[in-house]
Amino acid sequence: ASGKDHARKILEEKGFKYAVSYTTRPPREGEQEGVDYFFLGTDEFSRMIEKEEFYEHVAFNSWNYGTSKSQFYSDDVFIMTPYGISKIHPEDRKRSLIILFDMDSDVRKTRLMERSDADSVERRLAADEADFSNFTDFDIKITNHNF
Repeated sequence: ASGKDHARKILEEKGFKYAVSYTTRPPREGEQEGVDYFFLGTDEFSRMIEKEEFYEHVAFNSWNYGTSKSQFYSDDVFIMTPYGISKIHPEDRKRSLIILFDMDSDVRKTRLMERSDADSVERRLAADEADFSNFTDFDIKITNHNF
């Protein structure tokens, strides 16, 4: 609820290619397979891990998310957690621009309450706070919720 999808759409309109992540999370209302995520079962996600198909993958809030190796080297825009970012190889990091969307918790809470989600607002906010605590590996920070 920080504005990542909004920023993604702006970048796509400018010609950048968004890497559709894989997840075991259930779809939110209106999300489309292959557009917002590739929705997988836990077994299928585990098979991709075993086959070493992911550049990075992470468990977040009891669900799995990942970016395939082929996506990482062919696409332009990624939505990642701090843990996923920590898995970027140093040479790849030199060619990356990481933007942190650091919105006020009240703004995020309002946005989360307005959308149909597979998770509770409180659990999501707590998970985000824990996940982004002490995160510093970014190049640009956006705090204006009207960007």
